[in-house]
Amino acid sequence: MRPVRKAKKYAKTLVNIVGIEAMPAALAELSAVEELMYKSKEFRSLLANPVFSLTERGNAFRQVAAKLKLSEKAAKFIMQLAELRVITALSEIIKIATAIYLEKKKRARATVLTPVEIGKNHEERLKSSLKKLTGRDVDIDFVMDTSLLGGVLVKVGSTMYDSSIKGQLRLLKNELVK
Repeated sequence: MRPVRKAKKYAKTLVNIVGIEAMPAALAELSAVEELMYKSKEFRSLLANPVFSLTERGNAFRQVAAKLKLSEKAAKFIMQLAELRVITALSEIIKIATAIYLEKKKRARATVLTPVEIGKNHEERLKSSLKKLTGRDVDIDFVMDTSLLGGVLVKVGSTMYDSSIKGQLRLLKNELVK
């Protein structure tokens, strides 16, 4: 699909236009537009459907941008994506732009699956352990997964660290089978 292939190009363009320091705000604004596109079929059609003229699309989008309080740069970026008919790749562009931002800021994002809620003390210990492991500051998203018997499952980028009881039992089973 054409938009997804070029998503990296548009994500780099976004980072260059907005600047690295303003990226968190820009990503939040783009995510708000993406969420609205997901929730409203009409809004998605307005941006993606070539039936609407540029003036119709621009007038309607300016009203939406004012309601969402989008910055001028974010609004122009969204309109440019709509004009180029790649607005459907917005989620991919946001994902790649986030990865570029984290890379430049020497940060990483981790998803931690746990069977129970983690306390602040354990959260800080986990952050420091992940920082030692990755060499970067880590932002953690916690997800409750009651299917885990105990332990945690951590995903940092494309790397998975499995210290769950379920994972340890799977490793033990594999060793016994050998």
